[in-house]
Amino acid sequence: MKDTQRPPGHLSQDSLDRFRSEGELNISQRRKTWQEQHLDHETREWLAKDAKYFLHQSLSTPCIDVLESCKGSFLEDLQGNRFLDFHGNNVHQVGFGHEHVIAAIRAQMGILSFCPRRYTNKPAIQLAQKLVALAPGNLNKVLLAPGGTNAIGMALKLARMATGRFKTLSMWDAFHGASLDAISVGGEAIFRQGVGPLLPGSEHVPPADPQHCPWGCATTCNLKCAEYVEYVLEKEGDIGAVVAETVRSTPFIPPKGYWKIIREACDRNGALLILDEIPHCLGRTGKMFTCEHYDVVPDMLVIGKGLGGGIFPLAALIAREDLDIAPQRALGHYTHEKNPVACAAALATIEVIEQEGLLNNARELGGYALEKMQAMKHKHAMIGDVRGLGLLMGMELVNSQDTRGRAIDLAEDVMYRCLAKGLSFKLSMGNILTLTPPLSLTQDEMDQALGTLDICLSEANA
Repeated sequence: MKDTQRPPGHLSQDSLDRFRSEGELNISQRRKTWQEQHLDHETREWLAKDAKYFLHQSLSTPCIDVLESCKGSFLEDLQGNRFLDFHGNNVHQVGFGHEHVIAAIRAQMGILSFCPRRYTNKPAIQLAQKLVALAPGNLNKVLLAPGGTNAIGMALKLARMATGRFKTLSMWDAFHGASLDAISVGGEAIFRQGVGPLLPGSEHVPPADPQHCPWGCATTCNLKCAEYVEYVLEKEGDIGAVVAETVRSTPFIPPKGYWKIIREACDRNGALLILDEIPHCLGRTGKMFTCEHYDVVPDMLVIGKGLGGGIFPLAALIAREDLDIAPQRALGHYTHEKNPVACAAALATIEVIEQEGLLNNARELGGYALEKMQAMKHKHAMIGDVRGLGLLMGMELVNSQDTRGRAIDLAEDVMYRCLAKGLSFKLSMGNILTLTPPLSLTQDEMDQALGTLDICLSEANA
């Protein structure tokens, strides 16, 4: 029976807190206040049209502002305000509008703009060949898809075919995409709650998050979370695949031994290991693939977002060669599976990463930023933790160093103050400032961003 006492869409504060995950909620009063203070009449008119014609959903519509252009590390809105973008939906590894990527797209559009099913094309073949050459271990087979959610779906189907098992084990708070199969293995209430039956056999365990650990790790992970994955695999006995983000994009960064324990547990219990690196593939963490930090090779690796150069939606499933077992079945079969223009964009993107030394830049600049953020932690009592791997960085704000409660209102205050000063990033879990700039960022731009953040933390605290 429907609750007639509450208006449609009404949520209690407890429900709202559960829904804080991959980004900040777009129903905040602070957002409305920011818009009233910073948006002109023309922008408001465009936002009203956007809200009129698009279905409303949390995290996106209604939107905060209207963009006019983007280039390099910056966004620009209709009013000419520029924002240093430490968000970018993790598609801007090579920065926005990179000339080499755009030139490759234009050239390909003039030759072969689409590839119908039953045919293939040179850019698609060259991209698959390049991904296999880059990928670790025996990950020698590729399937392309229009987006990361699609690639996760292909991985889940292949795991069922390869193991004969339908059960999966994944992490609470994880995000693997927004389709029904992806939210089943995902762990975020904002996607899962109230949508009805999800995939059966989708088991979940806590993530590697020492700040909020059910085993009481406090600030240092003792790997109980990895051992619990091992325990569940043994007790269940029929898990087909462990599906997880190598590093959580909020970010939670597991310690070195975490994936070794899980890899060995998968092998002992007949489960495949599927690692989702959709948001941080191609160098965000300072290596082309994040699993390289852990000296672990999964059975399947899923990448996306930045693969299309920040222009085209494109993702890939990279799998062990001996998992090429379904020639008579359809795993993906997407209309734009081998889109030649998207593949040309991806090849150009990888060339930029290699030729401009962006992996090294991510490592060096990320280490530099982490030192600066550690110094800020000593200065600002509301910073409970800072963490980073390359240019995947996070700063967690807390109400108290003793209770370590999530400082949600304070984090929103800081974010909107930063937006007013030209710095854009996203909030995760309500209180984590998630900082993911382009890999082409300069040290001056990093200093500008951290300086802005430092000022806004002081203002919010005052």
